[in-house]
Amino acid sequence: MIELDGSQGEGGGQILRTSLALSVATGQPVAIEKIRAGRAKPGLMRQHLACVHAAAEISGAQVEGAELGSQSLRFVPGPVRAGEYRFTIASAGSCMLVLQTVLPPLLLASAPSQVHLRGGTHNPMAPPFHFLERAFAPLVRRMGADLQLVLRRCGFYPAGGGEVEATIVPAVNGLRPFDLVARGALLSARAECLAPGLARHVAARELEALGKAMGWSGEQLRVGTARQNEGPGNALLATLAYEHVTEVFTAFGEKTLSAEQVAHALVKELRDFQKSQGAVGPHLADQLALLLGLAAWQSGSAGTFTCSEVTGHTRTNCEVIERFLPVRYEISGAPDAATITVRPAG
Repeated sequence: MIELDGSQGEGGGQILRTSLALSVATGQPVAIEKIRAGRAKPGLMRQHLACVHAAAEISGAQVEGAELGSQSLRFVPGPVRAGEYRFTIASAGSCMLVLQTVLPPLLLASAPSQVHLRGGTHNPMAPPFHFLERAFAPLVRRMGADLQLVLRRCGFYPAGGGEVEATIVPAVNGLRPFDLVARGALLSARAECLAPGLARHVAARELEALGKAMGWSGEQLRVGTARQNEGPGNALLATLAYEHVTEVFTAFGEKTLSAEQVAHALVKELRDFQKSQGAVGPHLADQLALLLGLAAWQSGSAGTFTCSEVTGHTRTNCEVIERFLPVRYEISGAPDAATITVRPAG
């Protein structure tokens, strides 16, 4: 049994999700103590429990400690099983984090899977739907597998109620690593605002402020359609499509923030990324590290990417992955263009 300290490094829910995903993918049992010990509300919350239950369902796992507030978990998986699954988070917790948990093992299953998800689709501190669809899914396809995502209904905090369908198709001959060291030429840049249930001027002001700061206009700025009846929500998204990669950045509206403040927060993130030389941003780096780790394990070959920032989140994720897979991560380079290489160990 692999034993992990859930308070190590970044110390958040990512340790739990990566551990569950790799436990199922490799068949190795895992015990985690001090889960989210440093958080204001330590232990397992509803969205974390949803990840535990989802990982257990796709593998027939035996689980101890799967309770609200629990800081200890023992998880003994069976073999991953392809199939059709439905996972729901009753609150506005992110259902995209549930997908993040079950996707890696289902990419290694013997047949395609259909996953139906309900909950939050655009949450702070979680990958929004459009990020996974536009930035992450193309990288899955580049490895020889496939991930198709359909947004049926948006879900924002605090109402939730979002619906997503995911089709996961494993690679026929295993995942193939690749190198992503440069973005290539910028092909397009656009922004859209999702603001269901809010006054129309909110979206207009956010887009106007962002367009003025970035020099974007016309078709580059649009109000997105968001089918959602449970309550108001606000997400301002910017998509940068390059020759070799697409990045998506998101800022979320809050009651205490003006439309202009939301736009300026997103502008800062965009400018920080544009000033750097890394191929991907910090959030996509997290996702890519796990994908390339699985590919290096399956293929016996190395993969490399550059990123604009190596966060504590990313470093912790790499350390957890190394506990499950016979791979090693090498992190080097400048702060604004770090290089991460994952190689088979030995």
